[in-house]
Amino acid sequence: MKNRNTYTVTDKLITKITGWIAIMITIILIIWGIISLWDIYKNEKTNDAQIQEYINPVISRAGGFITAIKFEENEPVKKGDTLLVIDQREYVIQEAQTEAAVLNAKAQLEVWRSKVMTLNKTAKVNLSKISVAKAELRKQGLDYSRYKKLIQAESATPQKLETIEAAYNIAVAETQATNDKYQASLSEINDAKAQEAVVKAEIKRLEALLDRHKLDVTYTAVTASYDGFMGRRTIEKGQMIDVGQVLAYIVNGETDKWVVANYKETQIGSMKLGDTACFIADAYPDKTFKGVIISFSPATGSSFSLLPPDNSTGNYVKIVQRVPVRIRVTSSKNEADLLKAGMNVNVSIAKKQN
Repeated sequence: MKNRNTYTVTDKLITKITGWIAIMITIILIIWGIISLWDIYKNEKTNDAQIQEYINPVISRAGGFITAIKFEENEPVKKGDTLLVIDQREYVIQEAQTEAAVLNAKAQLEVWRSKVMTLNKTAKVNLSKISVAKAELRKQGLDYSRYKKLIQAESATPQKLETIEAAYNIAVAETQATNDKYQASLSEINDAKAQEAVVKAEIKRLEALLDRHKLDVTYTAVTASYDGFMGRRTIEKGQMIDVGQVLAYIVNGETDKWVVANYKETQIGSMKLGDTACFIADAYPDKTFKGVIISFSPATGSSFSLLPPDNSTGNYVKIVQRVPVRIRVTSSKNEADLLKAGMNVNVSIAKKQN
């Protein structure tokens, strides 16, 4: 009778193969563990990191009805490309009205300039009349003095003296009146020049307003500020929009992309500006991207939160904080174009050994 505990040849073979497999798995795990520990020893790693790039809103600088939309979601655009067109008829009318007001003000300016020239000529005439009046006053004054002496010598009658005296007084009054008229002419000139200055100021105001209306007309065509890609589209033709309304978002394709890696405060001690970094995006696990540290956050991430923790409340629990590290992507443009804002990445930065 055979012993039931005796292994068959097949059982021995299976046991041997299983043992070798276990040994190989153990060796692989040991090697993987050694590599992982060595990697951890040599590099600072974090998976709390994301790709970032400038995503700016496209804002309307003019209000009105949209007459045309010339972009689609996720479409690449070039700097200066027209994105949408707003009805500009009201703005064109305002521009024409202001232009007419400028022409009217310039015409008024010419009128006042002509009036100043006329008043200057009138003032010259009045100034010459003063000379005539002064000459007449001098003549009447001499006659009056002569007749006073004749009266004293009893060579003239009092009636004649009274006549000469009246003529002298009239000459004095006429001289004063002529001088006052001349001064009034000068005042009118100053008033006209003041009005001329007012009209000049009004012309400058209207010209500035005209420039503003011209700008408003240009604002009715919304263009791309730089090369990039359009984001989600939420507007349609015929929609009424207001000044300052966000119309869409554009991803800036002219600036470098960067990674914001939130490292623990215990990991950044050996890091410095200019250190190289490697990272792998979750979307492309087989590709390794390159970068360089360009800045460290001036405070931990929690310090910028809406309600930063206050350790003085008495409920203090020490928590390792994270410091955002900004890493500029230095890979080739073709590789960088694969990265999109918001993608998760795993970042590795070599430690500096003392």
